[in-house]
Amino acid sequence: MSIIDLLPKVVSEGRKEANKILESLSDSTRLILQTNELVIPSRESNYHDLFTQLQKSGQLNVKTESLADDSWKNRLVYGDNLLLMQALLAGDPDTGMPSMRGKIDLIYIDPPFDSKADYRTKVEIPGATLEQKPTVIEQFAYSDTWAGELNGKETKGTLAYLQYLYPRLILMRELLSDKGAIYVHIDWHVGHYVKILMDEVFGKDNFRNEILVKRIKKNIQERELVKRLNEAVDSIYFYAKSQEHFIRPPQKYDPKEERWHALDAAGLRNGLDYDLFGHKPPAGRHWAWTKERADEAIKDGRLRQHPKTGRPEYKLEASENSLRDALWDDITASAFKTGYKTEKKEELLETIVQMSSNEGGIIADFFSGSGTTATVAERFGRKWIASDIGKPAIMVSRKRLIDQESKPFLYQSLGDYQREQLSQTMGSKYRIGDLAGVVMGLFGALPFPQEDNPNRNLGYMPRTKHLVYADSPNKLCGLSTLKRAQQLRDSHLGGWDKVTVLAWNFVTDIGQIIENLGDDKLEVLVIPPDLLDKLSSKATYKKLKDEGKIRFSSLQYITVKEPKVTASGNEDEIEVSLDNYMLLSPDALPLDDKNKEKLQEVIAKNPLDLIEYWSIDPDYDGEVFRSVWQDYRGNTENDEDPLRIVHTAKIRVPKKDGKRKICIKAVDVFGWESEVIKEI
Repeated sequence: MSIIDLLPKVVSEGRKEANKILESLSDSTRLILQTNELVIPSRESNYHDLFTQLQKSGQLNVKTESLADDSWKNRLVYGDNLLLMQALLAGDPDTGMPSMRGKIDLIYIDPPFDSKADYRTKVEIPGATLEQKPTVIEQFAYSDTWAGELNGKETKGTLAYLQYLYPRLILMRELLSDKGAIYVHIDWHVGHYVKILMDEVFGKDNFRNEILVKRIKKNIQERELVKRLNEAVDSIYFYAKSQEHFIRPPQKYDPKEERWHALDAAGLRNGLDYDLFGHKPPAGRHWAWTKERADEAIKDGRLRQHPKTGRPEYKLEASENSLRDALWDDITASAFKTGYKTEKKEELLETIVQMSSNEGGIIADFFSGSGTTATVAERFGRKWIASDIGKPAIMVSRKRLIDQESKPFLYQSLGDYQREQLSQTMGSKYRIGDLAGVVMGLFGALPFPQEDNPNRNLGYMPRTKHLVYADSPNKLCGLSTLKRAQQLRDSHLGGWDKVTVLAWNFVTDIGQIIENLGDDKLEVLVIPPDLLDKLSSKATYKKLKDEGKIRFSSLQYITVKEPKVTASGNEDEIEVSLDNYMLLSPDALPLDDKNKEKLQEVIAKNPLDLIEYWSIDPDYDGEVFRSVWQDYRGNTENDEDPLRIVHTAKIRVPKKDGKRKICIKAVDVFGWESEVIKEI
């Protein structure tokens, strides 16, 4: 059957899924957002003054053990946006987050385009460039290669993509205020079908415009032009929630009124550090102007030094003084400020933000990529919520917002992945229980009979008293999981001598949790994240099992030297130094054999080169991590090499009587997070 024939079924099942979510919002089992970090945009050059200023202004209270207050906090969220929207609609009184139903003024989304692209991430580290695939949670919802189930049958491609998008559009409509608007950025692959779905969700009467945005030209071989023409535009479908929607049509730029933009804090990066106007640019920022190009731009009036601030500025191209129409031929759809593959140009989001929101309004982007929407919302005084299921996207966004010196924001994740149905993205090929059985089989364990193994995730090593527990790929393995494994070891069928937990994803402090448990009869191993790629058939499974090539690796963790504290007046100076980074085996990373070999060479030389970002909370309360100081790759304030982080930090904090609990968090280039706590 064709897609047109099956669209009514997509709508019917998608509506059922959305309604089921909406009906469950008041359940005691509702999803909540887990706050991993209160990110304070502090670096070596500004952390002390910024920290003091935020405390005095009331924006930051280091003694507050809870975030349950009335002040709005912007949110950067890692996780599936369907689950995030469910959490936003439900709210969470325990953390002070009200329901966001009907409160968001503007939603912009740039979902994957069903282009069959595989968004692998290039990771540049000293001495090597690696290419990694998305992680387990990411790869099926993020890789733009779609599969699902409709009417009891497995679906792929465009139909599965529409299944994925439809219930999300319904939840976005519930989140929008009556004056709100949504902009969906799409291209030729699937735009015509998405338009039909949006007509159904938002109503044809609420369709406002199809905005056409000029694309950056691609190189097409001459012989291909016989078959097709180069794509010229992307489409942005603009819908209102109701007839009360807010709109402020922007003007094109007036040639009689010079309009200049400062080169912003993120910089137009190409790795150069040219002293543009005879003075050094702000530390850690890089300008994409060679001397020759800058001299030429200054001569023809496209670059200047601001007469008051002295900051470099570039002149916006002028056009007729008129209200902007729906053909945005003076704005391109993409730009590469951060190097992120699907990044959108800030000028595009500036136009949308100013057109459909007021200062102080709430803006959301549920496919936030490199964080352009949050960056622009921050600069124009809007509140924002940005989410992505790709760890590389979250890391790029966080660094970009810190570079911009944004207000403190929350970095959050979904605290419960159990309710995410693997079958939604993988179809009927694997069920959770079936997958657990496969994992145990590859480990060499035998499953218990159904009556002793209702969840089909328990097994044992033959001829031993060794229990094996296979965790779900939709869960974050943490303290509750390990305690459950200990309980099963001690009680299941009379008890066992040892238990091994095989898990896909972990909470950030898993290393500390294992150390605190101090249980030598508990083993925790990592399931290779590319395992699902290899399990293409029963024959593949049998071959992998027979060859025994699947390796289950130990966890990664950061080690830190004992902090040094020196009294200085009313302050303490704390010196924190990274010691080593124990990376899990390359076999447990989403890399092919060639990239694994490259990585092994880097590990042997200096494993700390794999750290993407690390931060310090000198007064950790055990509840909320507050990043008083941080360093990250690309920040060159202390190290001119943009591919490395510094290994030692000296921070000054108010003197404290008694013990001080210092928490250090680190994220490696693959997105694995770890933390360690030192008490002094």
